[in-house]
Amino acid sequence: MLASDTAVAYLRLIMARGVGPRIGRQLISACGSVQGIWSNAPSQLRGIDGVGPKLVEVLQSTSEKSAQAIAHHCHQNSIQLLCMEDDGYPDQLKACDDAPLLLFARGDLTALNSRRMLAIIGARKASRESRLIARRWSSYCSKRGVTIVSGMAYGVDAAAHGGALEGDSPTVAVLGCGLETISEPQQRQVEAIAAQGCVISEYLPDVTGRAEHFPQRNRIIAGLSEATLVVEAGLKSGSMITAGQALAYGREVLAVPGSVLNDAHAGCHQLIRDGAMLVESADDLLRHLGWSQQSEKVDQSYLPANDHEAKILTALSLEIMHLDRLADACGLTVTELSPSLLALELQGVIERLPGSRYSLGGKS
Repeated sequence: MLASDTAVAYLRLIMARGVGPRIGRQLISACGSVQGIWSNAPSQLRGIDGVGPKLVEVLQSTSEKSAQAIAHHCHQNSIQLLCMEDDGYPDQLKACDDAPLLLFARGDLTALNSRRMLAIIGARKASRESRLIARRWSSYCSKRGVTIVSGMAYGVDAAAHGGALEGDSPTVAVLGCGLETISEPQQRQVEAIAAQGCVISEYLPDVTGRAEHFPQRNRIIAGLSEATLVVEAGLKSGSMITAGQALAYGREVLAVPGSVLNDAHAGCHQLIRDGAMLVESADDLLRHLGWSQQSEKVDQSYLPANDHEAKILTALSLEIMHLDRLADACGLTVTELSPSLLALELQGVIERLPGSRYSLGGKS
């Protein structure tokens, strides 16, 4: 889809160094339209609050021809431009006063306005358990009509997108760099996500990722989503920044508790102390958000061989369980449970975690 003239004008505006979302909105409001910015004399632009001589000089030096060339390049490389005035610009994000003026996107733009959008975020160097939780809960939610939003980083983000791709709902990835500067493995991930959702960035396609980009990226994750779930986070982490931004936007924040002996969970515990909802299962999460009535299309690829296996799979369908708790939930002794647990584990239907805990595996 060719970019609209308005989107190209927004592209020209963001190409001006020093123009961010807030000053961009001020310029557009004062000039009547984004195209009107270049119809005003420099003296008129200098009269706008926050606009000084250097910024006026930068604005005057931006080229419409250069913006059109970039827009043409994007079109040739299946990158769509979405400005704030386009109908497809996400409504949730538009409500934030620091929302990007322009988004670059690959995939299905309708995913950005899904009815239920949940951010699932956490540490890059997340524990195996946290990655399992992110993947399992994302899959569970995606099968029930929830669009998962994350940052396509390693760890929890990757697990969240992976789980979402197992379901029927879209998933949305927000990058902290341009769409053409990612690595080859990440490019394959973009293609997979774009086939079932959308990948977006506020940065020009050739902009490489820098440390300061990721806190900015995080506000988009929070702004797109009705709620943000933090699976694992240290006290000083990007996930805590995202959670803080979600709260600033008036959105719900939820957190998964972890071991008090592991500092990697300290951020989640702080969020819970500050009032974030503590969640222990995917069903608990959806019930709290009022999304439990979404259609359920759960994979039934494995058929239990006996009543014991059926009880185990039912108990593990919503959460990870310790062996003793699993035995209680199934109404069986550990001795009665053990042969079925071993059989299911050998087939990859369930996974045994450290500490005698069990989770559903990839074939459940």
